[in-house]
Amino acid sequence: MFEFFLEGPTLVEINAGALFIAIMCLRGDRRRAADRWLFGAAAAVLLLVYYTWRWQVTLPEWRLDFPSVWAHAFFGFESLTIAYTLISIVTLTRTSDHSAAADAGEARLRRAREVPAVDIFIATYNEGLEVLEKTIVSALAIDYPNFRVWVLDDTRRDWLKAFCEKVGAYYVTRPDNAHAKAGNLNNGLRHSAERFGGGAPFIMVLDADFAPNKKILLRTIGLFDDPEVGVVQTPQFYYNADPIQYNLRSGESWVDEQRAFFDVMQPAKDAWDTAFCIGTSFVVRRDALARIGGFPTGTVTEDIHLTYRLMPHGYVTRWLNERLSVGLSAEGLPEYISQRSRWGLGTIQVALTADGPLRGRGYTFLQRLHYVHGLLHWISRPFTLMLLVGPLLYWYFDVPTLYGDPLQFLAYGVPALLLYWAYSIWITGSRALPIFTEVTQIVAALAVTATLASALFKPFGRPFKVTNKGLDRSKLVVHGKFALLYGGLFALAGLGLGRAVAADAAAAGLLFNVFWTVISMVLHLASLLVCFELPRPRKEERFPHRERASLRLPDGPGGKARELGCVTRDLSCNGVALLCDEADSVAPGSTGLVWLSSVGWMRCTVARRHGRLLGVALQPDMAARHGLIRLLFSQPAHNIADSGRPRLAIASLIQRAFSG
Repeated sequence: MFEFFLEGPTLVEINAGALFIAIMCLRGDRRRAADRWLFGAAAAVLLLVYYTWRWQVTLPEWRLDFPSVWAHAFFGFESLTIAYTLISIVTLTRTSDHSAAADAGEARLRRAREVPAVDIFIATYNEGLEVLEKTIVSALAIDYPNFRVWVLDDTRRDWLKAFCEKVGAYYVTRPDNAHAKAGNLNNGLRHSAERFGGGAPFIMVLDADFAPNKKILLRTIGLFDDPEVGVVQTPQFYYNADPIQYNLRSGESWVDEQRAFFDVMQPAKDAWDTAFCIGTSFVVRRDALARIGGFPTGTVTEDIHLTYRLMPHGYVTRWLNERLSVGLSAEGLPEYISQRSRWGLGTIQVALTADGPLRGRGYTFLQRLHYVHGLLHWISRPFTLMLLVGPLLYWYFDVPTLYGDPLQFLAYGVPALLLYWAYSIWITGSRALPIFTEVTQIVAALAVTATLASALFKPFGRPFKVTNKGLDRSKLVVHGKFALLYGGLFALAGLGLGRAVAADAAAAGLLFNVFWTVISMVLHLASLLVCFELPRPRKEERFPHRERASLRLPDGPGGKARELGCVTRDLSCNGVALLCDEADSVAPGSTGLVWLSSVGWMRCTVARRHGRLLGVALQPDMAARHGLIRLLFSQPAHNIADSGRPRLAIASLIQRAFSG
């Protein structure tokens, strides 16, 4: 029955119908539930049709030889990927927006004579002052009448203690690093409770590199009027390009890899009451923590573990999808890969705990299903590697991946793939883009797969690896092992295509693998480019900023100072770009003072001149530097792409590939 259903005119009708729905929905509104259902259903139907064809037609007879084992293993991991995709489609039929509730909460808090106290925990391990300073100063500048800032130092640094005393933050340390970040936070819970009669009823947690918006508490605390809310989580936003964006020169045209998750998937999960904590920029009830014995230990992802420990007690994690903090993304490829490996390991660890969502009591079916959904994201990662290996097995060992007529993939696989790509771009608002999204998965796939394999034998007892931030990135860095891997795969795939030229180009299997190889080579090349980390000459990221400024130089007539009127174009904590009509009268190397109304006078040196544009290096004292931090980070402008521009992203990728 199924085979008849999938053949001939019926298949054409299904594809045509799905295409028609897609065209209609592409012109629709992704915030409208009906459009999300329709487009998602069309993509799901084609995926199911493709999967049925794969299952019925393209698998060889089971035997204990490599070709048969490979084909069935490939299909197994492909099945996991499709299962993840289908659950994602259903999840994304809903979304949430709590901004109106946050507005009402903020209004109530502003009118109130007294507001709940908040203890702000900044967990730090090895970050330098240039990173920590932004977070501490921005936290102290939060617009809220009743809070304390606690710096929880797990490296026991005297200079940090002195800095905290100078700026008015509480400093806490401990003699060891037991249980890593979770242990550090629990130490903060104990100290704050002992020092202030039980501590504040709410705890806000910030990673050392995440500077909060000044309104973050006014926007979040009001949502706790709902007694079921145990955690209010806000998204992570970054003020620097991650290694994929930066090395592919797409920081202005493609959003970071996590934007689709933070901006689209988490609001959808929130609508199902299954959003989860992501480790920074969140607020949690102290009494809820007391019910579970504090921040959960025993896994390397205490954040998602926190959400799932609270669920059996009736608490939900509410997702407030607003830009209320900015932080540093992983700056280098090794850190990027290590971070994702830790997330994958932590997800598996939480699943294996006795009180976790798979084995524990008190969870609903939907809560368990959504955890399985997240688990599938990680355990399907080996499929990414298998996609890269498939064509090579065909070219060099004559081992096919799909049996039967491979050209049928044009009828079953290509429509499903193209429609799902269109759906992904639409539902995420261009936050997911073919090639770029695949590269983010490819560069981490090998490490994540190795982590998953080792977790089968030793899931617990791994050390917590902190993501290094603020390191020197001013030189070109070539990650030789990764470059050799992707360069070798590119060369082998190219040689395979050479074999195709010398063979019978009319063979169905040959044409199918040529198509597959060409796509793989594009991905290999993009992944190879990422392995060449381009220099980041600026230690401080620039933000677009426009205000009137004055440049005072001591080289006026008669030895008197002269003052030039300017307008800022962009600004950082150590530099400013000034537009000045008299720029041609300023010599690079000149020293003087620059004035900004929001900060005051600062010593400076003119570093470069280009037309009307002056590049000025700042030498602010501590008060001025902290003024710059409050100006730039308390309500930061977007300096990294916040929406995808596919054409520009592809053009930048091509330019990067040919310019080196």
